[in-house]
Amino acid sequence: MRRRLAAATLAAALLAGCGDSGPSAEQQVRTTLGEFGRATAAKDYQALCDRVFAPQLVRKLTQIGLPCEVAMQQSFEKVSNPRLTIGKVTVAGDEKSAKAEVRTSATGQAPSQDTVELVPVKDGWRVSSLG
Repeated sequence: MRRRLAAATLAAALLAGCGDSGPSAEQQVRTTLGEFGRATAAKDYQALCDRVFAPQLVRKLTQIGLPCEVAMQQSFEKVSNPRLTIGKVTVAGDEKSAKAEVRTSATGQAPSQDTVELVPVKDGWRVSSLG
């Protein structure tokens, strides 16, 4: 009986250690930035405001007196074929912030190299600062 209990305990411990811990913080940041690029290209401003931008960034955007979606629409209405290429991603050791080097381009506009800052939220990472 003792052997069976010990074997069962060992098996449970091994199974617990083999579980998938999910995507790393860097992978989550890259996923968010990918969604940022897709939503911008699709002009899906609702997705930007609801799933990509951190709540504090949305609050800053709305301080100008417009809903986030309207502010984004006005910012991107003349942008054609926007593209975002994700470069180096650096996650802070405490995983409370991240920075990503991105290259942005659009038809008729010069490409730019920018740093995007992100913060963790309960369901992943969100963009907290553009620029």
